[in-house]
Amino acid sequence: MGDEVEIKLPKLGESIVSATVVQWFKKVGDVVKLDEPLLEVSTDKVNSEIPSPVSGKIGKIFANPDQELDVGAPLALIITSEGKESPKEIKVAEEIALEKPPSKKGFFTPVVIKIAQEKGIDLSELENIPATGAGGRLSKRDLENYLQKRKENSGGEERIKMSNMRKMIADAMVRSYTEIPHATLVNEVDVTNLVQHLKETKETFQKENGYKLTITSYIAKAIGEAVKKFPMINATLEGDMIVIKKEVNLGIAVNIEEGLIVPVIPSCHSRSLKEIAKAVSALSESARTGKLHPDQVKEGTITMTNFGMSGTLIGTPIIRKPEVAILGVGAITKKVVALENDAIAIRSMMHLSLSFDHRVIDGMYGCAFLAEVKAFLERSI
Repeated sequence: MGDEVEIKLPKLGESIVSATVVQWFKKVGDVVKLDEPLLEVSTDKVNSEIPSPVSGKIGKIFANPDQELDVGAPLALIITSEGKESPKEIKVAEEIALEKPPSKKGFFTPVVIKIAQEKGIDLSELENIPATGAGGRLSKRDLENYLQKRKENSGGEERIKMSNMRKMIADAMVRSYTEIPHATLVNEVDVTNLVQHLKETKETFQKENGYKLTITSYIAKAIGEAVKKFPMINATLEGDMIVIKKEVNLGIAVNIEEGLIVPVIPSCHSRSLKEIAKAVSALSESARTGKLHPDQVKEGTITMTNFGMSGTLIGTPIIRKPEVAILGVGAITKKVVALENDAIAIRSMMHLSLSFDHRVIDGMYGCAFLAEVKAFLERSI
């Protein structure tokens, strides 16, 4: 018997105290190399792969998919070295193998596991689906046929179990909406000059820098500048204590397949427009490809969400607790507008909506902050 090493759930971030097992990449008896991914876990912020700290063979697995664990809880037992088996032990093992055919458990491909998670099918149900794939494994086609038959027999309904990320998002939204007295203000911004500038410099900027300059970067810069004049927007509420944050760590909501994830640009208030554009590009790409590190989604102090990318004009976003404000960005549309000299013109207009915690921020303070963001965007070019 070799040395046994117990693998525990590591700390994935300062504020993260638990995680849910999404899937195992290894099963009992598999050989694993140093730093090879063992399993994937999900937190309320991001999914992460847990690498093996040693090389060896998986002796035991203590945690099942969908099981929530505290940091420090045992995950698996790895045997780091093995002695030679005796001929008798080999013979017994062969007899057992002949008597009991290998189980399909743990042999599901990543594609099958992903579809099963999206459709709310647990491991026990997967194992009972007739399998026609190579080696008796469950193929993607087997699972799709099973889902189609289940849909046909369900009376026109399709029931989809929430993914771990969806459940965590739901819990967070319920807590925020029920515990925070929301108020929302909406302002309309003339971004005609800004849109024209982006159109004219788009190709040149990307060639020179290797990333895009977008309206999101300008709005992020506007938030950072406006917070300097209205710092209460960049705060948290702890009991009866308002904690004003000196660093503007701006969270930008990014839509991914499982839901929304909010990577954070630290110290947004002190970054140049180019630095913000580079950070926006890098974080968005990492979020969509599942390569975000837990440190990149923590310690946000204020959030912006751009629902305008889908064509929506106005929204009332929910605050991300413990923050006290979130800025929603609507779609840019062309409108006939009366100018200051009473002339009529077609302009590119956009709505900004500020949801704020009314326990911390008064309406007039929120109005002034939103007006400052508007002024920055209208005078930035």
